[in-house]
Amino acid sequence: MEKIPMFDPRKIKLGIAPIGWCNDDMPDLGAENTFEQTVSEMALAGFQGCEIGNKYPRDAAVLKHKLDVRGLQVCNAWFSSLLTAGPYEDTIEAFIRQRDFLHALGASVIGVSEQGNSIQGRQDLAILSRKVSYTEQQWELIARGFNEMGALAREKDMCLAVHHHMGTGVQTGEEIDRLLALTDPGLVFLLFDTGHLVFAGEDPLVVLRKHAGRIRHVHLKDIRTDVLRAVQARQMSFLDAVRAGVFTVPGDGSIDFRPILAALAAAGYEGWLVVEAEQDPAQANPFEYACLARRDIKTITGL
Repeated sequence: MEKIPMFDPRKIKLGIAPIGWCNDDMPDLGAENTFEQTVSEMALAGFQGCEIGNKYPRDAAVLKHKLDVRGLQVCNAWFSSLLTAGPYEDTIEAFIRQRDFLHALGASVIGVSEQGNSIQGRQDLAILSRKVSYTEQQWELIARGFNEMGALAREKDMCLAVHHHMGTGVQTGEEIDRLLALTDPGLVFLLFDTGHLVFAGEDPLVVLRKHAGRIRHVHLKDIRTDVLRAVQARQMSFLDAVRAGVFTVPGDGSIDFRPILAALAAAGYEGWLVVEAEQDPAQANPFEYACLARRDIKTITGL
């Protein structure tokens, strides 16, 4: 397959999320996989960095040492904002702690998702038919909170990237449009996730081309179309969809990543491309799937 003339390799880094080894929302998935095995296999598969999972040491110096000896960097970590569920100040204080932890590790991005009314963790609710929405007041609150968090991130020369996510009020293309229209373009950016867009019924290329200037972090996640059809037909929850294998790594699902990566390159994207595919590691060996994804990215991009 001919490689697409693409990214400047000096300005792109390849990372992978630990959620394929150990699932934060369902800790029984990958309970047998240790932190050191996880990061060792990430490095062995050929990645330069990683996001942070629930088994990672919370002492920044300890974690940095463990990653440094494997040639890995931290690129991002999930932050749950609870602006719609609790005191505003609590979320801001928790964000500052997360910012400082990531800054100590050398990360430049803080990914955030509003989880105050999310149903992604509700196994009793069908993810596609029980869509949540924000009220006008909640939109205003979230925009205010994200703008403040973006300003706090900028204090450390970091950037805030909002993760559109199934089960939240920022799931569809229209909701992404609204969020970005309501927030400061110099403070609030987008974490672009291919798998969540397809799951939500959106075309990733449409969202990418519309908001390329706001994208600061990328999750390369594939979808198994046959499983997605079953999720729709059986009215499955998000967590049950993950267990069923709705997500996989690039090269193993139905998404064509060539035009997506070409569009990112054409837009001048710089930063991390992160493979993220939560699935049952007993069914999808994390190291083998990491290697599969790494080969697919190299085949397409030459990176």
